[in-house]
Parts: sequence; C-alpha cells; structure tokens
Amino acid sequence: MLEAADRRARIVERAAALARDVAPELASVLLTHFPDAETLDTLRPGTAEDLDTITEVNQAVAAELASAGVQVVVQVADRAAFRRWMDGRADTPENRLAWRHRGHLLHGDAALAAVGLDAKFARPRTASGRPDGKSAGKSSAAATPADRLVKAFVKDGGTEFEALAQELLNAGRQGVLDLAIRKAGDRYGEAAAEDLAMELLALAEGAAVGPAGWAELVALPVALPPGGAPQPEALAESLVAAGVLPDSIELRFLPGWRSPSALAQLNPCALRHVLLDMVAGKPPAALPPILADSLDEDGFGVLLGLQLDWSIPVWEEIAVHGLPKLPEEGEESPEEAARATAFDRWRNAVHEAHEGCVPLALVPASEVAAEIADFLDEGGEELGGLEEIREFVAVARGEAPGEEVVCRPEIVGDGLELSLYTTGGRFLDSLSLSAEQLPARAEETLRLVSSFVPLVKDTPGH
Repeated sequence: MLEAADRRARIVERAAALARDVAPELASVLLTHFPDAETLDTLRPGTAEDLDTITEVNQAVAAELASAGVQVVVQVADRAAFRRWMDGRADTPENRLAWRHRGHLLHGDAALAAVGLDAKFARPRTASGRPDGKSAGKSSAAATPADRLVKAFVKDGGTEFEALAQELLNAGRQGVLDLAIRKAGDRYGEAAAEDLAMELLALAEGAAVGPAGWAELVALPVALPPGGAPQPEALAESLVAAGVLPDSIELRFLPGWRSPSALAQLNPCALRHVLLDMVAGKPPAALPPILADSLDEDGFGVLLGLQLDWSIPVWEEIAVHGLPKLPEEGEESPEEAARATAFDRWRNAVHEAHEGCVPLALVPASEVAAEIADFLDEGGEELGGLEEIREFVAVARGEAPGEEVVCRPEIVGDGLELSLYTTGGRFLDSLSLSAEQLPARAEETLRLVSSFVPLVKDTPGH
C-alpha cells in the first residue's frame, strides 16, 4: 500500500514539475476529468494509471498552470458522447485523444472546481507578462498605457505587447489605442503607426473567449456578378460542407451579406465588440446586413464568420510528447494541400453555378480590404488582354440596340469559345480564342469577362 502511494506521489510530482516547466509556453491547456473508473476504461483502455492517480495529476497540473496564468479548460468525459464521436473513426490512441466534448467544455472557476481546486489558483497574466501584475521597473510603471504600448511594440511586438493590447481592447479603451498610434507615428514614422494599427486590428479579431476557449473573426469576400448576388446562407453552408477546414475548426457564418467598406471602417475596439457579440450569439450592431441595392454598388459582399478553434493543447499529449510543434514556415502538409484543392474546387463550382460570382480567400476579418485590393490589382494586370473580347461584346451590343446581351461561354481544351445572344434568344456572334490569346487561364478569364457581360450556362430561349 505504501509502495503504491509513493509511486502515485512521484507521478504527481513529475507532472507538476513538467507543468511548471511548460507553463511559460502555454496560453491554455485541456484536461480530461474522468468521473468514474468505467468512463476512464472506455476512453483510455489499458491505461497504466488508475483513476485516483489521474485525478491527482489533473489537480496538481491545474494548480501549477492556473497559478502561472495559463487558462485551464476541463472536459468531463462522457461515454455516450465519446462513442458517438468515435463511430466511423479508426480506434487509435490519436483519435481517442482528439475527442472534444464540444459545447460542454468548462472554463474559469467551473474548470478548476471540476478538478477539485478553488478559484484562488487562477491568476490571469497581465501586460507585464507576470501573473502578479508587477512591473519590471519603475520607469515602466510610471509610463502611460499608450507609452508602454508603443514601447512594447517597438521592442519586439511580443508577449508583453500582446498582453497590454488585449487589456486595453477588453476594457474598450480605443482612445488609448488611438493615442498610441499617433505617438508611434510621431516617434518612429508613419510606417510604424500603420504597422501598429494593423497589429491592433489583428489582435482585436481574436480572443480567448467562446466555448472552445479561442474564437476569431474570419471573412469571405466575394466578387458579385452584375444583376444579383447568390443567397449568402447557401453559399456559406456549401463552403463549410466542402471539406476546406480542419476537423479542429468550427466555422459559424452570420446570415446575410456585410459591406466590406463598413468592415474596413471599424476600429480595433469596435471589431472586438463584433467578436464578442457573435460569441454571445447576437448579431453585431456595428455590422448590420447590407441591402441588395448597396451590393450592386460595391460589387463585393462579405460573409462574416466566427471561427472556433477546438485544438486546445491536451495535457495527456504534452506529458508524453512535449509541447505541440509549430508548423515549419512555408511548408504545406498533405492535409493542407488537400484542403486548398477542395477550396479551389468549391470556388470553381460557385463560379459556374452563379454565373461569374467569385469567392476570394477565407481571411481574417482585418484583411478583407487587402484581399479585395489584391484581387483588383490582379484583374487590372489582366485587363489588357481583354480588349479583343470587350470590342467583340461592344460590336454585338451595337447590333442589338435596346436589348440585353448575354454570353454563353464554353471551355474548349485550354481555349474559350464565347457566343453572344440577346436574352430573347437571338444569336449575335461568336468568338474563339486559343490559350495563347487569353489574358489568363480560361476559368480566370471568364471571371473577368463576367464583369462586363452576364454569363449564362444555356442558350437563351432553349
């Protein structure tokens, strides 16, 4: 009995020591609480440790990490939910560890209580990077929040800067952020001010909130065809179902279109409010749906989404394999390549189904304006090769005054054949172009052609 107790104590102490070592590198961690031995055996068959040992390990790890400012998240193991999730999946240790009791994760005091700890253990990190909130020196403590933000940004833009920025965002202190941006411009030039402004927007759109412990705003800008936009809800549903997201990501789009110009006008605190509204399940007051008439004027609509990241580091994996490895810069995994291919396939299907509608990339909400600008720049470079097609369409319109002209395209090999009709079905003319005559690939050329003549799939009147 004493030998077993000593062994358990050593296991618990090793886990606590490891937690102390890795705490500075963790923002959050997921612990699984097993309510009984039968549940433990269902989720972790053949585990070397008994229920009491695992319970004590969870408690010790939670105490160390929470006192270091790490957000402790707890899922209470549920046999029925676990079995439903495993149905159809290979019974491997990796899949067993990948289970998340989505919608039932415990945070804050509730998480600590689940493993038998008092809330006093939780000590949130502050702008100093220390759980106690003490400053590293007198000069830093005496500086204004705006000065400290600028100093931390210029220093390295790292943990201290992010922590202080998050405090100001959470408090809604947009005035301090504006002052910091002005100070950065005065001291280090306009480029530094612009960089700081963009960094604050990027921080504002993501936070340790929501059921998964992390949520962020993402957006899908869409170049809309003339004469009517597709239903945004159907477009969003088809994207989510297209296999373009990893299993750990959940994406919830708002109904309706949003204006890219209205999104671009939001300051960091307003963007944070949008995030918090969406996490709370409320439509964001700062970004109401855009009217159909305005869509025609802008030429672009935005699907705004809340992205929940369920890939919280799991303590059991850390204990065995160490901290999660960050992906290598520039390296694309086979899974990422497959998702990129799925996205291209989905985008092409949307383009064909909606006669010229072009989804751009799924990007952070703060990058929508840049994504649209890149799209327009790319289109501008290609427009020179479209002059022949423009003239062809203009001549045909001259032959049908007062009538709407539409184009029925057909991709022939690598080339294009464009046939022009009136909407009443009268044939006007056709133009065949080889790949060498096109300004871009056939599919991309059609995207540009759709900006000045409606595309149809079938011959009008047939």
